[in-house]
Amino acid sequence: MAYVLNCMTIRTNNTHEGISKIDELWKDIVSGKLPILFDSEHNFQNGLSPVSRYSNYDENGNYDLSILGVRADFFKELENTKDAYKKYDFCAEDISKCTKNAWKTVWDDQKNGLINRSYTIDYESTVPAEYSKDGKAHCYLYIAVK
Repeated sequence: MAYVLNCMTIRTNNTHEGISKIDELWKDIVSGKLPILFDSEHNFQNGLSPVSRYSNYDENGNYDLSILGVRADFFKELENTKDAYKKYDFCAEDISKCTKNAWKTVWDDQKNGLINRSYTIDYESTVPAEYSKDGKAHCYLYIAVK
C-alpha cells in the first residue's frame, strides 16, 4: 500500500550546521526518500508543490522548518485568511541568490521598522528557473506581521 506524508518537520536554525540539516531534508524530499511529493512507491503526486513553513521561533534563533506538499490554491487561501501576511516576491537567475535576497529584504525591512513580524508562521515557496515561465528562479515569502 502506497502512502504520502503531508509534512516533515525538523528543529533548526540559521547556523552552518542548521543550514546543512535543511539541505539534507530537501534532498530527501526531492529524491522521494521522504514521500511528500512522491508516494512511498516513488510515484510523483501530480498537483503538489513543496512549501516551507517556519514556526515555533524562540529567542535563541531556533525554529521548526516543515516541508509541506500543497495544492495550487494554497496561497490564494492563505491570502483570504484573517491572519496578516506581507508578501515578498523575488526573482533572479539562481535560486540560491533569489532566496537569500528575499530573506535579506525581510530582515532589512524588520530592522528598518517597515514591518513588525509576529514570529508565528511564515511560508516560503521557491520555483527553480527551469520550472518558471520566464526562465528565472522565483522566491515567494509570506511573512506573518502584527
